[in-house]
Order: sequence, then structure tokens, then C-alpha cells
Amino acid sequence: MSTTRPANYPLADGNTGIELYIRQDEFPAQFAADVPAATAELMAATQRPVAVDALQQPAEAAAWQTIPAFALLTTEDKNIPIAAQRFMADRASAHTVEVPASHAVSVAMPGVVSDLIVLAAEK
Repeated sequence: MSTTRPANYPLADGNTGIELYIRQDEFPAQFAADVPAATAELMAATQRPVAVDALQQPAEAAAWQTIPAFALLTTEDKNIPIAAQRFMADRASAHTVEVPASHAVSVAMPGVVSDLIVLAAEK
């Protein structure tokens, strides 16, 4: 069974778009395994969906081609496999920091995230 739940929403042109939510009962393990349970449950209940179209549209430009890139790689991420994260970081010649964290690293390890932001700002 998929960990996502699709939902329809109206588009401005009258058509219908599809967005995905992570199933609330699956959310902690899928998205926030290293976050305290009560916090992960709140995140599950208040999550913002992602439009399927947003996952399928190609980028028109890549900022990493013209400015320095920084990447926080999360080895326990179940949404973006670490191999894909490493590929993207390598392609961008990014300065990388790798941590054993879930996709919710900004909640689980805010200090690591802020340290990387400060490093990027200083470059």
C-alpha cells in the first residue's frame, strides 16, 4: 500500500488537479521517524500536500549552475533516497553535510540545518 493519499483540487481553468498527502498513520515512519511522536503526529495532521504536477514539471533553470550550492544529505530519508540526494549534490558540485536523519531534518536537527545556512551565507 502506498504511503500517499491523493486528493483532487480545482484548477483556475476549471480542470481538476491532483495533490498528494502522506497518510497520517504512515507519516511518522515515512517522513519524521526521528522526530518526537507528538510532534510527528501534529506534523501529520497539519501537513501541506504536494501537487503531482509540481513533481513532474522540468525546471527551466538551475540556480546551482551560477551560484555556489550547499546540500544537507539525510541518510535515513524515505522520501528522497540517499543515492538521489548524492547524485544531485554531486551534479551541483555542492558543499555537502551528511547526517543520519529523516526527511524532517529541520525539525529533528535544527542546529545542523542552521549551521549549514550560516556557512552558505558566509560564502
